[in-house]
Amino acid sequence: MAAQIVVGVNGSASDAAAVDWAADDAARRDAHLKIVHVHEPWSYEFPLKPAPGSRDSHTSYWRSALAAAAKRVRTRTPGTDVSVALITGAVTERLTTESEHADELVLGGEGRGGLAALLLGSVGRAVTCRAHAPVVVVRRPRATAHDRVVVGFDGSPASEAALAYAADQALRRGASLRVIHVRSPLRRASAPQVAETLRERLEAWRAAHPGLRITARSLRGHPALTLIQASHHGDLLVIGTHTKTGHAHLGSVAHHVLHRSDCPVAVIHPGHGPGTAGGGEPGQA
Repeated sequence: MAAQIVVGVNGSASDAAAVDWAADDAARRDAHLKIVHVHEPWSYEFPLKPAPGSRDSHTSYWRSALAAAAKRVRTRTPGTDVSVALITGAVTERLTTESEHADELVLGGEGRGGLAALLLGSVGRAVTCRAHAPVVVVRRPRATAHDRVVVGFDGSPASEAALAYAADQALRRGASLRVIHVRSPLRRASAPQVAETLRERLEAWRAAHPGLRITARSLRGHPALTLIQASHHGDLLVIGTHTKTGHAHLGSVAHHVLHRSDCPVAVIHPGHGPGTAGGGEPGQA
């Protein structure tokens, strides 16, 4: 089945950045890009603009906005296959359903109303946790390109999945891969085992992809703060979440990183495996 990336738009300031990110990644993957807006049935009670008063005005506005977003994609990446969908329903449930058929779900992370206001609140956390594909949160456009993908690694199944996704992204971008292992003072005993796991895992990637530039750093500190600092020098920060897909709980590290990262953040579940973007063994990137 052909790859597909879904990007949600909501009329916020981060829409353009999210659509651009999704368009660029679709071009790298030769994937279909689907642009969606989810509006809840009761949203008609709160007019988007004060004038028309017609029930259809909300629908007309979003059809126009989606068409404009598709035009933006065709201008930015002319070869990308793009479609749009205006969906009625509960935001969390409908976006979760959309993710079932996607290799990635891309969302904006700031702005007014809709998903943007909710993304870093309870609804946004629920979408990020329940999605059946990696979720990429794009808060703003990047002014500077660093040609680097950053990933957090702690030896867990979630971080293994994150590493696979990050390596795939680096390969497709022709970028370097920076692997960050944070040594917590409370878990000193496990540090040597994690370091050995990291060394073995990176050797497997280096052997499978000699052209992949990998650097690794083992740092002592708070995981969230360390990864946020690393985001200042990356184009994408990839983190694994230890929650199971389908459970509306986001770990504290992921929560803080989503709020404060300087670059887009990809959140990966252990279940985001070979059927999703970046999943699989080193040779399958």
